[in-house]
Formats: sequence, C-alpha cells, structure tokens
Amino acid sequence: MSDNDHSTFFDGGPVGVLLIHGLCGSPSELRYVANGLARQGYTVSCPQLAGHCNGDGPLRTSTWNDWYHSAEQGLKELSQRCEKVIVGGLSTGALLAVLLAHEHKDKVEGLTLFSPTLWLTGRQVPWYFKLFNLVTIKSLANLFDFPVPHKFGIKDDRLRAFITKALKAPGAPNMPMTTPGPTVLERRWLAQKVSQITKFITQPTLIIHPREDDYAGMDNAFFLQKNLLGHVDMVVLEDSYHIVTIDRQRDIVLQRTQNFVARLTGAVQPKTKKVHSKTVINIAA
Repeated sequence: MSDNDHSTFFDGGPVGVLLIHGLCGSPSELRYVANGLARQGYTVSCPQLAGHCNGDGPLRTSTWNDWYHSAEQGLKELSQRCEKVIVGGLSTGALLAVLLAHEHKDKVEGLTLFSPTLWLTGRQVPWYFKLFNLVTIKSLANLFDFPVPHKFGIKDDRLRAFITKALKAPGAPNMPMTTPGPTVLERRWLAQKVSQITKFITQPTLIIHPREDDYAGMDNAFFLQKNLLGHVDMVVLEDSYHIVTIDRQRDIVLQRTQNFVARLTGAVQPKTKKVHSKTVINIAA
C-alpha cells in the first residue's frame, strides 16, 4: 500500500463486508462501522476509490467507471478470501454497491446502503445546481465547481470540528474543498445507470437514511425502497445529517448493520418474528 492509498482492511472470518466510501470522501468515513464489524469477526475491506484522497486534479479526471473498477477490485479480492460477502456504501458509494450487486449476483449476498444518493435534493445543494442539470458534456462541466457545504454533512458540531482538525493532520487524505463539475457530471451518469437497474436487484437490502439529509432527500431512499426487487429493510434516522456513519446516530447505524449481516449470513439466529411484506420501515429517534 502506497503513502497515498488510505484503503483499510481487517482480516477476519469467512464472512466479508465490503464498504465503499462516498464521492470526494475517503475510507475513513466508514472506519467506525468497519471497526465494529471487524470486532465481531468479519473480514472488512474499505478500498479507496480511483481519483480520491489526492486532491482536486486526480478527482477531476477520474470517471464513474474508474470508481466502479476500484470497488469491483475490492469485491474480487474479498470474495477470494470469504465464503459470503455483503456490500455496503455511503452516498455515491451506495450506488456503486447496487451496481456491483447487479453485475456480480454470484458474489454479493446482500446490500447495506447508507444515505444512498441518486439525486442531490438536500438543502445544502447550491441554487445553481439546477442550471448545472442542463450540462451534458465535460467541456461545459469544467466551468462549474461546487463548494463543500460548511457543515460537511455532519449535524454534531463537536464531531464536525474534530474531523476538520483531523483532516489537517500530517498523513491525512488530501480532500478537495470543492467538487469539480466533471466529477458531478460523472456522478449523474452513474446515478442514471443505477436507477435503470434497480428492478433487477434481488439481494436483500438494508437502507439507512436520515430524515434531515442535507445532500440527498428521502426521495432517494423511497425510490430504492419501491423499486428494488428483493426484500428491503429501511431505517429512518431522526438526528443525523448525510454522513450517517460518523454523525450522532452512528451507533444505531453500526448496530443495524451488524444485525443485518448476522441475520443474512447465518452468523446468529434472528430473534424477531418473520416478516412477509417486502419492506419494513423503522424509525430511529
């Protein structure tokens, strides 16, 4: 692993969990969940997506196919070590997880989607984003840059201050302070691809989405809840913003993920009654 690679890996048992970070993010935003799963004996991999963690330049020139191939390589390596693999992702990482489930049905046992983001509909999205929706080519997209919202998708002020300080420490990922227009355009193309294949996804899925998501409104979760073919459990968080794996209710995110993985892979017997409906919604206050 090079100095610029911030991927993380925890060696464990025969059940593997692949966790994919979000756009302009890094594997560290999934570390809390990864650590919690690793403590239960799972093998956990959090690969760094192509173009990420090395400033604006590499991100601007990377494509959604590049990001996907990074996640795909992570799945390939994990499936060689493990008998069963669950794939999860945060925000744009959740879209990559869905695409992996479609392209590798034999390797993906189930999905955990944290704040899945097909459409940017939160209050932190700048007003001129509607104008950007008219842009369809990279040369025009290069005229746009989107600043990182001042709250970083984290509701808790103390946590946000801690993370801001940590990102300035030596050896921390080089995170861009703006999202380049071409990157946002690539994300849109990925979302369009994923929205077309949801009806073919048969794997059981856990969706965890905050009601106050400042990037991606609940319409994202409801679309997936309605259109995914397999069984869907959905948890709605009442005290978090977009980065639910870090924010105030990260303990709930970890617990629900642990329960889902254990139930799905047979690590423990579920203690709840069997549910015959397609979707269960839980409210986490």
